[in-house]
Amino acid sequence: MSRERVLEALRARAGAFLSGEELSRELGLSRAAVWKAVDALRRDGYEIEARTGLGYRLSAAPDALTETEIRSFLGRTDRVGHTLVCLAEVDSTNTRAKQLAMEGAADGTVVIADCQTAGRGRMNRSFQSPRGKGVFLTVLLRPDLPVERLLPVTAMAGVAVCRAVERLCGVRLGLKWPNDPVLNGKKVCGILTEMSMEAETGRLQYLVAGIGVNVHQTEEDFTPEVAVLATSLSRELGRPVSRPALAAALIEEADRMYWALETGDLAPYLSAYRQSCVNLGRTVQLLSGGRRETAEALDIDEDFGLVVRLPDGRTRTVRSGEVSVRGLYGYAE
Repeated sequence: MSRERVLEALRARAGAFLSGEELSRELGLSRAAVWKAVDALRRDGYEIEARTGLGYRLSAAPDALTETEIRSFLGRTDRVGHTLVCLAEVDSTNTRAKQLAMEGAADGTVVIADCQTAGRGRMNRSFQSPRGKGVFLTVLLRPDLPVERLLPVTAMAGVAVCRAVERLCGVRLGLKWPNDPVLNGKKVCGILTEMSMEAETGRLQYLVAGIGVNVHQTEEDFTPEVAVLATSLSRELGRPVSRPALAAALIEEADRMYWALETGDLAPYLSAYRQSCVNLGRTVQLLSGGRRETAEALDIDEDFGLVVRLPDGRTRTVRSGEVSVRGLYGYAE
């Protein structure tokens, strides 16, 4: 389309002016077509300055989760992100990705939404996903691996989120076991991984890894119950964060994670998880089956399980359930 071609040409000038005559000649468009493309881009939120005798200059791009904006930041990937499905609104990116998987969508397809009306977290909890405030995406993977090789995916996705945020924002997140990236003691991201298996063979049909990052939310954007637990990047950093740039960084890190998963090279992810895990060395509460136990978090094992020491001195590895960390999310007892 002419608008994408005009936008690409303006981006290539890196803020310098480009005359309508040059645009027309380079792109093989009429001057009227160039003007219409510029007008359409402005309606989409692009700030394009026009000066007599100089031409057009791209001053600013919208903070939009469109394919055009995300790809302007996205580097080369092996598989993840070759297909982007960008939606203004969806019930859940995981739900949409699973629908696409059953329709034959390609390995590495990414579903991205500006808002979710029924976003979900672990244990079917609601994940608040207001319009224009976060990055909500799901990566569809089809690895040819046995299920036991896929169990670390959620933990590895947590590391991928931390790496993407550090690259873009220059801040290190913590990881609350098993899958909560946190910043300054509050949750800044949710991760939900789901799989589908063939009943007859036990082979994996697909895996979807959903990631929702709070970017621009203020306290008023959360319900009172969530506001005491959650925060956003912009709120903690005191400056804006580009959502399309973050989406691109997440896609790139998901692609690296996929390569590590398939090759079995998990050591860097395990090391990074241990370094980022906020549970370690702290008192935790283990919540399972309606029971609560106090323990001390000691380590993350080779399978990303949480190793704890109970009050009687016994050690145990936690593989599932809820783990509260003293000093986080209101746990102060």
